[in-house]
Amino acid sequence: MIDASTVLIALLGHPVEHSLSPRMHNYIYAHAGINSAYLAFDVSPEKLQDAVNGLRALAAKGFNVTVPHKQSVIPYMDSVDNAAAIIGAVNTVANNNGRLIGYNTDATGFLRSLEYHNIDVKDKSVLVIGAGGAARAVAVALSMAGARIIITNRTFEKADELANSISSMSSNSLCTAAPLNELKKLDSPYLLVNATSAGMWPHIETSPLPEDYDLSDVNVAYDLVYNPIKTTFLQEAEKSGCTVVNGLDMLIFQAIEAIRIWFNSDVLYDIAKNAVKDFA
Repeated sequence: MIDASTVLIALLGHPVEHSLSPRMHNYIYAHAGINSAYLAFDVSPEKLQDAVNGLRALAAKGFNVTVPHKQSVIPYMDSVDNAAAIIGAVNTVANNNGRLIGYNTDATGFLRSLEYHNIDVKDKSVLVIGAGGAARAVAVALSMAGARIIITNRTFEKADELANSISSMSSNSLCTAAPLNELKKLDSPYLLVNATSAGMWPHIETSPLPEDYDLSDVNVAYDLVYNPIKTTFLQEAEKSGCTVVNGLDMLIFQAIEAIRIWFNSDVLYDIAKNAVKDFA
């Protein structure tokens, strides 16, 4: 029940009407006895600083940040944790008495979702499509897991920049870049990850892959998009015999980590999954 003690948690993105986060968070809060309300706000890029300052002024407990703000929000933070600094993107912000601290729970969420589906990427080839904030988190997570990573993107220079950044993290990080239009020249990866917004509602007909890309030798196709639950990319992958995974479990696990940051409360996976079970 909302009362005068209810604290605000927000989601900032553009667009946000597709998001399951308000539904999931508010369900978790109700079942965990957390007196909070989670609201989504569609914020255009030019209004991001105003939105962040407004949430600070309102003493919001914290907020999530999604596409396209995960990197552009960083200058408005008072500090960022090590993971967010390495990844170069923030998706979770805590308001500590007026100081905004940026975190990234995407990498943790991605790794825990792989573990949940028994997907072991150590010493295996992984192709990541995208070079934005989500792709950076995924690439860092894959590097930590010992994968051999290839980054591709519509703008090759961004893919190359990300690949060089991941490679510089550690001598054990093997990460290269490839032009999107030359993917068919490469050996098929064990895991293919879409870390772009291609296929996300309302543009559900789009796919991140070139039309002539052969998915038949890819073992696992993973799409960070979860609305629709089975994107055009995943439909194509499934027809080709791939194991397919959508972004719902990553959303759940990163939300569990965000709630731990905001409220020092551990949430069971089953409770969070129950909030979106009819969507899945």
